[in-house]
Amino acid sequence: MPKSYEVAVLVGSLRKKSLNRMLAHALSALAPPALSLRIAEIGDLPFYNDDLERDAPHAWQALRERIAAADAMLFITPEYNRSVPAVLKNAVDVLSRPFGSGALKGKPAAIATSSPGAMGGFGASHHLRQSLVCLGMNVMASPEVYLGNAGALFDEAGALTNPSTEDFLRRFVSAFSDWIETFSAR
Repeated sequence: MPKSYEVAVLVGSLRKKSLNRMLAHALSALAPPALSLRIAEIGDLPFYNDDLERDAPHAWQALRERIAAADAMLFITPEYNRSVPAVLKNAVDVLSRPFGSGALKGKPAAIATSSPGAMGGFGASHHLRQSLVCLGMNVMASPEVYLGNAGALFDEAGALTNPSTEDFLRRFVSAFSDWIETFSAR
């Protein structure tokens, strides 16, 4: 029987009709049976402050435990001002502590971005990748997902409307499954 993997998904947008949340749901639907993608909510996390670490807020602890229990991480984010939204950067900061043994260390990961703009979140992806690699995550190098003009790719219900985008995303999540398997075999 093939092994199954729990993938924690962090979405860097808080909007209810977020294109990135739609992308997260689309990737979950396209994932091979071995992957279970579940969004871990990050909107209510208190901002990281090392002074609070001694008696860490419950929200930090709950997220750390959830991520520590996951087999892999998928980061899905828009680009804000050529970088990562503050809510996602804060979650990464919270999860990176305690330093050297945070919940992210050693986990296989992938990044997907989408934007109504033409560049599709390229800058956010690369800024995020830099942080994740620094924290010891095994970030998949390719295929890369930067969905530009993403507003035209989903219908009102959040379903993908473009068959070639659907095929591309299916290949991405399949490659991610293989990536996770590679690191789980170690």
